[in-house]
Amino acid sequence: QVQLVESGGGLVQAGDSLRLSCAASGRTFRSYGLGWFRRAPGKEREFVAAIDWPGTRTYYADSVKGRFTISRDNAKNTVYLQMNSLKFEDTAVYYCAAKEGSALSIYDRSYRNWGQGTQVTVSS
Repeated sequence: QVQLVESGGGLVQAGDSLRLSCAASGRTFRSYGLGWFRRAPGKEREFVAAIDWPGTRTYYADSVKGRFTISRDNAKNTVYLQMNSLKFEDTAVYYCAAKEGSALSIYDRSYRNWGQGTQVTVSS
């Protein structure tokens, strides 16, 4: 079982950048696909970005493509989400997730392990 802890959220202005981190404990990320999802107020949880093991392939939601970058440091058991050019509509609770198997997935049902979430608020 992998325990995930996100950090790095906060309150920023539109156009600013943030980097979210998600550290794993309990076991390593080896052979796990990783993803970031978010839930905005009053909306369903949605896919943001995913990365495979060991980090050769990535995939992004259209809404964040070109602005967000997912990466992983396997030695540190940490996955990151670099968020640039933030918009008001990026305001949400962001969750990292881990799935067994090296392939990436855009579907939340593929992920068994979830962090507690970190709030990102973008003021317009």
